[in-house]
Amino acid sequence: MTLVRFLKADGSLDREIDAPAGSILLDVAQAAGQPLEGTCEGQMSCSTCHVIVAPEHFGLLPPASEEEDDLLDLAAHVSRTSRLSCQIVLAADMTELTVRIPGGVVDWS
Repeated sequence: MTLVRFLKADGSLDREIDAPAGSILLDVAQAAGQPLEGTCEGQMSCSTCHVIVAPEHFGLLPPASEEEDDLLDLAAHVSRTSRLSCQIVLAADMTELTVRIPGGVVDWS
């Protein structure tokens, strides 16, 4: 299991979820009520599932593909550790993963 922490845009904790290895982060996020649209349903043809991975966990992920990098160019509030959640598969050896939902994605009030 991987402990997945979802942070709001301001960095405050929104929710923690235990997710099994092999899960796709977008699916985990949507099941946890996170505001990730995933318009393309994980087919990597949009950027509506953009998350910002905590720097300490970013290196645990395999590098983004060129196609993912191109889509991230279209996303708002992109940072050095931005990824598409539809492309993050929780590995068996990943004990935790913290991601922040970028600002402008949702009104948290």
